[in-house]
Amino acid sequence: MNIPKKRVFLIGTSGTVGSAVLTMLLEREHDVASADFDMGDLRIDITDSASIAAAYARVGEVDAVVCTVGVVPLLPLHETTLAHVHEAIRGKLSSQIDIVLQGLPFVRAGGSFTLISGIMSRMPWQGGIGASIVDGGIEAFVIGAAAELGRDRRINAISPTILQESVDKIGTNLLPGHQPVPAAHVAGAYLRSIEGIETGQTFLVGH
Repeated sequence: MNIPKKRVFLIGTSGTVGSAVLTMLLEREHDVASADFDMGDLRIDITDSASIAAAYARVGEVDAVVCTVGVVPLLPLHETTLAHVHEAIRGKLSSQIDIVLQGLPFVRAGGSFTLISGIMSRMPWQGGIGASIVDGGIEAFVIGAAAELGRDRRINAISPTILQESVDKIGTNLLPGHQPVPAAHVAGAYLRSIEGIETGQTFLVGH
């Protein structure tokens, strides 16, 4: 069965995961409108509601909205302040929720949202308390939002472990004993969400 070609709004293309997702979508001949902080078809700051609104106004109606980005400070618990928690929430949790809420009028019936969480919602890293908070929050939001979206539109999250491409930069000390995964595997999970039928799920990649 041939998968219908979709118009996809991809937020985050300069990172390792985002570039892999973009490559895979183009290989599948989907129509991609890309947005990033400093590259892509459009500029976007996901922590700025006005920037998100402007991007949607430019892109128009789509079949899928995909987010591959989020910024979270990594600090040990005893060095973490409430301001750091707020920074994490703004950088990855509330920003992605805003993308969904503002995207509701733009995603066609049968369309989907795909967000990014991470392994820290289930497996703690040293210094990863902020990420644990927001990753878990994203996954909880996906469950709640899917229940209210019903059959009209779908929503899922992708939760990757450490990337093979990142090992040279950050090492494996944060996740000792874990097997890094290639970004292409993470991109495959995004494709499963975009082209599939599942909703309210978190797709685990490498854990």
